[in-house]
Amino acid sequence: MTINKSLASSSLAEVIDRILDKGVVVDAFIRVALVGIELIAVEIRAVVASVETYLKYAEAVGLTTDPAAAAA
Repeated sequence: MTINKSLASSSLAEVIDRILDKGVVVDAFIRVALVGIELIAVEIRAVVASVETYLKYAEAVGLTTDPAAAAA
């Protein structure tokens, strides 16, 4: 069995399509402290995905709610 590697470059459109299809999550926590005293704390969470991909994974982990149930 032979494994073939492709060295063909991807176009920007293919890369963006792949990112929107699979999604990318950036999670960062930055803390600046001086002599044990916290001066600044920043927490960043960003998700880059298509709406369809986001809803699929959000439903899987229970982050979405049924609008009809919320209104009742």
